[in-house]
Parts: sequence; C-alpha cells; structure tokens
Amino acid sequence: MKQSTVVSFAAAALLAFGSAQAHEGHAGGIQAQPAKAVNADFDIVHAKVSAQGRVAVFHMAVSGKAGKTRPAATGKLAGSSVFSYVWPTSIDPFEVGFDKGTGILALAVTAHPDFDDTPLYDENGDGRLDNDGNLWHSHWVVLKPTPACGKDALAVVDIPEGQKPRLPKTWPGLPILIDSPGWDPTFAGGTVEVRVPFDSEGVIGQAKFDGVTAGLRVNASVHAPLLCVADVFKLASGNLSLPGQVNR
Repeated sequence: MKQSTVVSFAAAALLAFGSAQAHEGHAGGIQAQPAKAVNADFDIVHAKVSAQGRVAVFHMAVSGKAGKTRPAATGKLAGSSVFSYVWPTSIDPFEVGFDKGTGILALAVTAHPDFDDTPLYDENGDGRLDNDGNLWHSHWVVLKPTPACGKDALAVVDIPEGQKPRLPKTWPGLPILIDSPGWDPTFAGGTVEVRVPFDSEGVIGQAKFDGVTAGLRVNASVHAPLLCVADVFKLASGNLSLPGQVNR
C-alpha cells in the first residue's frame, strides 16, 4: 500500500464490498466482508461500540492481526506516516473539550515512529516522555474534508496561527485539533479495543459511528494542513455514513 496515494472514499467503498453481510463470530455493530485488496492487518470485518453507563468500549476486528503492521521510520517528521484504526462518530467535539461544530469527532488508535504526540505519558517505561510514538496509543481527533489533501480527503483540523480555540486538558501542544487522553488500546489476535469514559451517559448512548483504517501523512508545512488522511485502507460501512449505533 502506498501512503503517498490519496484514496477517495468512493474508491475505498469498492474495497469494502459486501459490507452489509455478517462476518462469522462478530455480532451486532457494522459487518464487512474480508477484502483481498486490503492488507489483512487493516482489513476491517467488524466495528462496534458498546456502552455501560458512561463508559464505552470501541471495538474493531480485522481479517489479519490487529496492530502487527506499523509505518517504517523515515528519520524526519515531514513526510512521515501514521497508521491508524479509527472510529468516526456523530458526537459533537464539544463533548470532549473542543469547540462546538468543528468537524467529525473520531477516536483513533495510532502508531508513528518518527514523532511522539503523547507528552504526558511514558508508554515504553524508559523514563522519557518523547520517544514512544511507535507504540499504539489513543487520540481524539477532529476531522474535516480538506481539498488541499486531495479529492474527497480528510485532514485533522488545523489551528490557525494566533487563534486560541477551546482545547482538552490533555491536548499535546500540536497546532491541530487532537487530544492525547492516555487510554491504552488492547490488542488480541484480530481485534483492537479501547475503553473510553465520558462525562455523561447520554453522550455515548445516542452516538452513531463507523470504522476506518487509514494512513495519514505529516506535511512539511505546518498549515498545509499538518496532518492529511493520505490513504484510506478500508471503511467498515463502505461510505462513511456512520450507520453503527451503540449497543446494537
């Protein structure tokens, strides 16, 4: 798969053919048939969000081994890659600390060897806070369609120079709408899951969601934008329609 190639959501839908059919062993949520054209480690066969009270479990299953494939290091930030398992949601970004109506709020589990964006946490336990971006970790990100990234492509929303938007307490200091809350993803065979607490039970209970695996690219210019969705590996729904409903 080439991270430099921008794949439109229309093309990604072709890769996710047969998504309405159930995959054996995964009940509820969004079902998708395996696709030979997709790297098995990112080939979504099931995406689901379940909640009890105000705590939600974001679940994704792939036909390969979740978390096995990570980007190769390039030795520099500009042009480097981010691999991700993503749950776009209908939740307003305000509910997790951003301004209202700023874009599509998505939970993302990411890995990227060329930079660290979780400055509050020492994931590899070596006493340093700035060298563990290659370990899978979680973020909230706010996404928007961004023509500068390519036709039909999304980007993490930039923070224009001089502006001071509402930001979560665990914002990592990057000039984009991203949060590093420190929720550890868990991997088991073909699945990845993240337990996420919310301030209100009603926020997650009414949410709709989708499942996406993707590669992102860091641009050389900070506001070019900084972080583009450069390659959609697979969409669980086939069309980013957010058909998933919590606990269904």
